[in-house]
Amino acid sequence: MSAPDRREMPGRLNLFQAAMLEWRDHHPYNAVHAARLARPYGREALAAAIERELTAAGLVGLAIDRARGRYVWRGTPSPVALETIAPDGDWVQSLGAAFERHLNAPFPRDGAIEPFRFFALEDGDGFFLGLAYDHFIAGGDSIVVLLEAIAARYVGARTETPALRLYPPTHARLFARHPWQFLRGLARFPALAASCRRTIRPRYRDIADGYNAFQFVPVEHDDYLALRQAAKRWGVTLNDALMALLLAVQDDAMPGRDRKKRRRELAVASIVNLRNAHGDDAHRTFGQYLGSFRVSHAMPAGVALADVAADVHRASTRLKREKLYLATLFAMAVDRQIGRLQNARQRMDIYAKNYPVGAGVSSFDVDALWRDAASKPALYVRGVPTGPLSPIVAAVTTCGERMCIGLSFRTTAVSRDDAAAIGRSIVTRIKALAHDTKN
Repeated sequence: MSAPDRREMPGRLNLFQAAMLEWRDHHPYNAVHAARLARPYGREALAAAIERELTAAGLVGLAIDRARGRYVWRGTPSPVALETIAPDGDWVQSLGAAFERHLNAPFPRDGAIEPFRFFALEDGDGFFLGLAYDHFIAGGDSIVVLLEAIAARYVGARTETPALRLYPPTHARLFARHPWQFLRGLARFPALAASCRRTIRPRYRDIADGYNAFQFVPVEHDDYLALRQAAKRWGVTLNDALMALLLAVQDDAMPGRDRKKRRRELAVASIVNLRNAHGDDAHRTFGQYLGSFRVSHAMPAGVALADVAADVHRASTRLKREKLYLATLFAMAVDRQIGRLQNARQRMDIYAKNYPVGAGVSSFDVDALWRDAASKPALYVRGVPTGPLSPIVAAVTTCGERMCIGLSFRTTAVSRDDAAAIGRSIVTRIKALAHDTKN
C-alpha cells in the first residue's frame, strides 16, 4: 500500500502529551524498548530495514510547534541513528547500562525533531534491537508495532507497509462522549484529595535532580506463571496483582512506620491505555493514548497480598466503569495552568506534595500485538521514565512465557542499593507465590 497522504492536517497534542513536554523541560522524558531477535546482527541490513519502514510508515520529518500545541510528520527522511553496542558482561548488565544512558539523553525541545534512536546489542546467536524514543510521540503499543515491522523487514517477512494514521484524536471527544462520567469524576476530587493527605510522601534530597538510574529484574519462568495463576485465583488482573505487589514492597521497606500518623497510607500509580476508549487499533494508528490512575492503601500489619490485590481490583474496576481517568486528565490540565505561574522547582515539587505516589507500574503484554511469527522475539524488555509523579517505576513486560521488570528510579530519592533491594523484594514475594502454589 502507498504511504500516508502528507496533506493531512497537523496533529494536536493531547493533555498527557502536553504534560510530558513540560516534564521534559525539567529532565528528558524518554522510554526505551528492546526485542531480542534470534538472527545474526548485520548493521547495514538493519539500518536499511529501519529506514525503509520509517519512510513507508510516514514516521519521518517530525516537527513540533509547542506554542500552538501541534505537530506534523513532514515525510522528509533523515539519516538513521543506529548505534552498535559492544557487549560488556551479560545482557542484563550491558543492556541495562544502555537503557540508563538513553533514558537520560535529551531530544530537541522544539522545532524539527528526530524522535528515534536505534541501537543493537549482540547476544550469542542473536541480538537485541533497541529503540529509545521521545515518549510524547507514542505509547508502548505503537512502539511494539513499529519494532515488529522493522524486525519483519529485517528477516525478510515484510516488503510492504500498510498506511498508518499518524494523527490520533485528542481526548476532547472522550469528554464530549462521556459528560456524566466526567462530572462524577470531578465529584470524587474531595475524596482523592483526602487520600493524598493520608499518603506518605516520597522524599527527595533535591527535587530538581531528575536523573533516572535503571536496572533489570528478570523473573524466572515458573515464578511468572505462579504470579499469573495467583492473579487468576484471586479474580484480579495481572496489573492489579502487580500494583498490590508494589504496595507490599513499599511496606517491606518501612517496617517501623507509625500506622497511627495522619500520613499512614501508601500509594501506587498505574499507566492506563485509552486507545480502546477511542476505538483505535494500534496496527492502524500511531500515537500517544496514555493516562494514569492512583490507588492508596493503609497496608495494615499482616495483610495478605491477595486481600490487597482485591482492594486494588475494586478501585481499578471502578475507574474503568466510571471512566475516572477523565477527571485525572482534567486535573493534569489544571496543574499545567497553575504551573505557568510557578518556577521549574515549584512545578516539580507540587506533585510530590499534592499527589504523593511511592511507586508506579506500567505493564505490557507483547504477545497481544506482535503478529509476525518469523520475527517473534524470544525476550522483550522496556524502560520507562519516572517523571515527577513517582520516584520509582516498574516497566513489567511479558512476552511468550517470560517476564522481565525494568526498574527506573530517581537517584535523588532511591539509591542504587535501595533499588537492588526493591528488586530482590519483588522477586522474593513472587517466589513465595510459586512456593504456595506447589504446596
